[in-house]
Parts: sequence; structure tokens; C-alpha cells
Amino acid sequence: MLVPAALVQGLNLGLIREGRRAKREVALTFDDGPDPETTPQVLDALKAAGGRATFFLLADRAEAHPALVGRMRAEGHEIGAHAVRHVHGWRRAPLDALRDPGEAAGRIAAVAGVPVRLHRPPHGAYTLFTVWGQRRAGLQGVHWSLEGQDWQAGRTPAQVRARLERRIVPGAVVVLHDAGPGGRTTAALLTELLAHLKARGYTVNPVSDLDGATPVGRAALKRRMILALDAAYDRVEHVRMVGDRADNLFRVNRVAFPHAGLAWPDGTPIPAGTPALEFHVNNPQLVDLGPRAAVRAAPADFQELARELLDRPEYREAQLVFCVSSLGPLLSLVGFTNVPLPPGTGRRLRGWANVLRRAYGSAPDAPAPVLSVLSREAFLRRYGPRAG
Repeated sequence: MLVPAALVQGLNLGLIREGRRAKREVALTFDDGPDPETTPQVLDALKAAGGRATFFLLADRAEAHPALVGRMRAEGHEIGAHAVRHVHGWRRAPLDALRDPGEAAGRIAAVAGVPVRLHRPPHGAYTLFTVWGQRRAGLQGVHWSLEGQDWQAGRTPAQVRARLERRIVPGAVVVLHDAGPGGRTTAALLTELLAHLKARGYTVNPVSDLDGATPVGRAALKRRMILALDAAYDRVEHVRMVGDRADNLFRVNRVAFPHAGLAWPDGTPIPAGTPALEFHVNNPQLVDLGPRAAVRAAPADFQELARELLDRPEYREAQLVFCVSSLGPLLSLVGFTNVPLPPGTGRRLRGWANVLRRAYGSAPDAPAPVLSVLSREAFLRRYGPRAG
């Protein structure tokens, strides 16, 4: 009975949980409605911003407020089923868990006047019978990649919005609420969140329109494994996202330059121990964007790093900005100088680069890793506030 919770609820196997990161788009999803107090405020904010969302409805609330369901449909939103009764899956009797997805979808479809194809159980909680119930009813399960936590007691709308703005990435499926305590919080923050997303170039689309939003399989699990390793590395090495935004192309940490015996192309040594900033690529972003789009996007994100180089006290002593990777040809296009690494270091890092390529579905033929480096002065000349 615990296997579905591990595979489906934990790993989201077979569920839609996110799209590709190639386009600046997100799916906002809203659970527990409709609610005559807060759902209209959510719909008003979406309409004003030109956004379309996915609403996972409770059957009895949909039947009690058909006009709100009709408005959702008329304004281009997607209707999904949440439940007949809002009960955690682990507390349901087996027969109840089996019947609930199909019954909820059928009742909501009757109100909406369109078939319901998507289902998200309350709390995103699964048992074996929840899985069977979805399949028996022909429903596609939908989870999320980013939880707003608007339901948590004590969280203000400003805190929830700031959390989302830091963590939003292209292709994210975000779970919020349009009813209950979470609905009141979300109604108060949504207009500003949508304005922020628009300023950052995002569009807001229903789950079914999200590019690459397909059920999680083996390829997605390999990708999530690498993301988990990146996250563990970042915690240990105190690596942070540039701009404190998860959608930046680069992560960075302050280090003493660790490589001895390297020199600039003119022969000037690069002393080991020099205060430096090491940056790392946001791997899924790079893979989904592709090389050309990544090169176009990199300057704006390096400008953010240049501001931090000037403004963050802990970065003011850094004399170098560098990356050790197989991306030397791309980084040379955005101004970096490539310096060969010692053969042993190159072989080791090339092996790891090929592991990453396999995880992301690319051919394991990574170029030889190099040191891509700019001095502080050169980096600021190119990307600082007075550049150009």
C-alpha cells in the first residue's frame, strides 16, 4: 500500500508535474474552489493580466456555484477535478478512494459542460486505490513542481509572493488555492505576482497548454536525480542562485581560486588562492533553452552577477570570475577567456560532464573541460552598470 505513495506521490511517476524550461511560461493551478468570496478575485486578477489557469474543483462547490464554473470556462481557464470530499488519500477507505476521482470528474463535467480530463487528489496524496480510480475514470493525474504554501497559518500574502518570485522557473506547475485560508492569501497577492511574472517575460497558461508537460517517466526521474545532486552540492559548497532567482542561468559561490599552475594566454600566472567567484550553470535551464538561446540569455544574467559583484560585501574582494566546464566554446562567445586544464583534471571533469549529458538525454560526447575566466575588471567592463 505504501508503494504508490513512494512512486506516485513522492516521485510523481505517471503524473504531470512540470513542463520544459525552454519558454518563459508557467501553469498556475488553484485547488479547493470555487468559493464565491475569493474565486471571483482570483478570476479578476487573471483576466486583468491576460493569464489562463487550471482550477481543480470540489464537486459539491462546483454544483453550488455553477456561474463561477461558467465564468472559468468563458474566460479560457481549464477545469480539473479535485474530489467529491476533501479528504487526505491515506484516510480514505479503499472503495471511497477508488470511486472518488471518477465521481468528482463526472459531477464537475456536468456543471462545466465539457469533459474533465485532469485530476489532482486533495493534498496530492495517493494510495493504490487513488491510482486505480484515476485510471478507471480515464483521468490524468497532475501534481506540482512548486508549492505556494498559501494555506500555512501565519504566512502573509507578501511572504508567499516573495517565495514564489524567488522559486519560479520556466515550465513550473504552481499549486495555490482559490478557497479557504489559502484562497484569501492568494486573492490578496495574485495581482502583484502576475505583474511580476509579466515583467520577467512569463506567460501564464493552463497545464494542458504548457510546453513539454507530459507524465513523469524514466527520463524525468534521471533529470530530477541530477537536480537533487546539484541541490546537495549547493548546500555543502554554499552556492546560491545569481539574483536569488531560480530561473537565472547561473549559480555562484565565493572561493579561493583552487587551480595551481594555470596562466593567462599571455603567460601571466593566475595565482592559486586568489579571491574569486566561481559560477555554475543552471543545467536544466541550459539544456531546455539550447546553446543559441542560452548565449542570448547569458548577458542579462551576467549583468545581475555584475551588480552583485559591486553590491554584496562578501564579493568585493573577488578578483576573478570563472567556471570550469565543457562549455568553453559557448562562454567564449560571451567574452570569457578559455585556459586549458591539467590533463588529469580534464579527464575527471569530462567524465562527469558525460554523466550529466546522459541524464539529460544528450549524447555523451562532451568537449574537453576548460577554465573559462575573466578578471574582475574585464567582467565589470563587459557586464557592469556602465557597460556599453
